Amino acid sequence: MEKKRKNGFLMKCCCGIFIFLHVSLIATATGSEKPSYLPSVMQGVYQSRENAITRAVKKVSNSVVGINVTQVREFRHSYYANDDFFQFLLPLVPMRQKVKSLGSGFIIDKKGYVLTNEHVVHNAIEIKVTLTDGSQHDADLIGADEISDIALLKLRDFKKVQPVKFNSDDKLIIGEWVIACGNPFGLFDLNAKPTVTVGVISSLNQDFGKMEDRVYKDMIQTDAAINQGNSGGPLVNSLGEVIGMNTFIFSGEGGSGSIGLGFAIPAKRVLKIVEELRTYGKVNRNFWTGIALSPITRRIARYLGLNSREGAIVTDVQKDSPADRAGIQIYDVILLVNNTKISNSQDILNLIKAADLRGGDVLNFKIYREGRIFELPVRLEKI
Repeated sequence: MEKKRKNGFLMKCCCGIFIFLHVSLIATATGSEKPSYLPSVMQGVYQSRENAITRAVKKVSNSVVGINVTQVREFRHSYYANDDFFQFLLPLVPMRQKVKSLGSGFIIDKKGYVLTNEHVVHNAIEIKVTLTDGSQHDADLIGADEISDIALLKLRDFKKVQPVKFNSDDKLIIGEWVIACGNPFGLFDLNAKPTVTVGVISSLNQDFGKMEDRVYKDMIQTDAAINQGNSGGPLVNSLGEVIGMNTFIFSGEGGSGSIGLGFAIPAKRVLKIVEELRTYGKVNRNFWTGIALSPITRRIARYLGLNSREGAIVTDVQKDSPADRAGIQIYDVILLVNNTKISNSQDILNLIKAADLRGGDVLNFKIYREGRIFELPVRLEKI
């Protein structure tokens, strides 16, 4: 009798385990997150798989797009590549070639505007954008700014889109979770869904200055993998808010993949550029200060009692100019601009180009005047 009871108990346990496994397999196969027919305890297990990261991905996924571009690239070709004699005599022939490339982007409003990197659509003759519903749309280039590496597109013939939510404040935290979304290696085309990689903010306010024709400043560094094709996609915080645009990586000498050194343009800078691209189709970088500069000669250094010829001397200040209103005077010697040492007048021009300055920005001048050193802020004005 006792043996029958034990056997019956074992049978019930086996049946219970079988039912649990069977239900679990069905739930997994159907992709159900919270099967309604499971006991409340098991629903809790399923709910525990959800966290801030999965919720953030769910919020932003439908706003991410894949971008396919046909570009025209110029190169020089020699018909006598293997003949040194003819290569010396005959110039290289300029050639044009159509090439295809890809990148990522994200929708910023319900009117179909899409953001991406300028280098993704540089010299593009055709731009196609794939949405997460699988539909593919031609897109127009509304405006592009090579210096900031930001471009604004607009979709044609779309029905409904889901825009992202931005977080453009300066309260980012080093070490907080972030998600890089995009279209690496064209995987978006396989199932019309973005891929995501997760990491943290590694550093903030990384300034690279001028790199070729572009200026990267105040960059967000992350160890979330940003691979080829992720350029232009959003960098998202754990609330599902876009805090930056994935732009480039450092992959080490001879490398081509992510080693945990990815960089994103901060949302605050992105939105500032987009406002101008949307209104004017370009960014206005024409401004004036109202001062004329010259190098410091030996005679000038001796006259002013200077121990060295480093710096730049102010030779003219236009009346009612930004420099005049800031209090700069003729014969002032500029030693530092925005904490950058000035050796000659050309250094100031180079600094302005590398800093991507525009009207409204401020230059902080450290000035030498009649034995005194002090600082004067000059607010640049648009022309």
